[in-house]
Amino acid sequence: MQTRLLKIDRCNQKTADLSAACELLRKGELVAFPTETVYGLGGNACDASASARIYAAKGRPSDNPLIVHIAHKEDLSVVGRDVSEGAKKLADAFWPGPLTIIVNRADIIPKETTGGLDSVAVRMPSDIIANRLIDESGLFIAAPSANASGRPSTTRAEHCMEDLDGRIPMVIDGGPVKIGLESTIVDMSGDKPLILRPGFITKEELEKVIPGIEFDPAVIARVKNENIIAKAPGMKYRHYAPKGELTIYEGDAELVIKTINEKTAELKALGKKTAVLATEESKDLYTADYVASLGRRTDEAEIAVHLFEQLRNFDEIGADCIFAESFPQGGIGSAIMNRLMKAAGYRIITLN
Repeated sequence: MQTRLLKIDRCNQKTADLSAACELLRKGELVAFPTETVYGLGGNACDASASARIYAAKGRPSDNPLIVHIAHKEDLSVVGRDVSEGAKKLADAFWPGPLTIIVNRADIIPKETTGGLDSVAVRMPSDIIANRLIDESGLFIAAPSANASGRPSTTRAEHCMEDLDGRIPMVIDGGPVKIGLESTIVDMSGDKPLILRPGFITKEELEKVIPGIEFDPAVIARVKNENIIAKAPGMKYRHYAPKGELTIYEGDAELVIKTINEKTAELKALGKKTAVLATEESKDLYTADYVASLGRRTDEAEIAVHLFEQLRNFDEIGADCIFAESFPQGGIGSAIMNRLMKAAGYRIITLN
């Protein structure tokens, strides 16, 4: 299969721009497209065979749920049933935007899309290309991140081509994404609202709409749970991982830098290529073969937008061993650490 790369000019969009992509989706085929969070790999959410193609193209376990993307708020009650007032309040407060809401599944959405669950994860993206694609196709679009399963998520069209070229018919190039981390996921299908994945919309912001909302214990755990039932993407399986082994160090900043430099010196002596994921404040203090800055510690949004791109850069240079600084929990920092810990396979070392 030859994958077509379709470039869209955000400043001069025309209705015909997305006609070929819409036609592919209506035929049950797959299209990778930009959202404000990361690029998504889209297929008809109401078509079980299209969902099967998504799982196959990514190499994704079929019990890992897909997120259903809609273009209009009222469609939440079409793809979901018995939608609670709390879920509707969240939609009113944060849609369109980087929030996924889990509700009870309506029959229109097959279990092949939801990983076999009776719940469905739903999102209304704010990205103009994504929203137009959903609206003009006339479909609800199931779309996980447009990467090979387990690899860092895609924030540029070229990342999609790296992972999916030859596996899908089309990638829409809308330029780099704005946020760089997947959406926050909130489970509103049960008795107690729970955050199943932290993201750009923070717990502090959610609490203003749903007082008392908490993280699911599995989300904030620092060890992997193989027995978890994944109600949301990213809860069960290894995600976001570069090819090299990633280890996170936390503790006193000077001790973290000293320890990482000692480790990289040892590994370099053994012929290993080393890399460090740092910040603007610390990047010049490391002695690894390659040091990448995520941005300023005072700007968590800047750090978030560069995280997956830098993890992919480590693959390009062939880094064998990667070390990362930790980030404070709370706000967007919770989402950054969630992705880092999964990418590291929960290898995190605390220095006293």
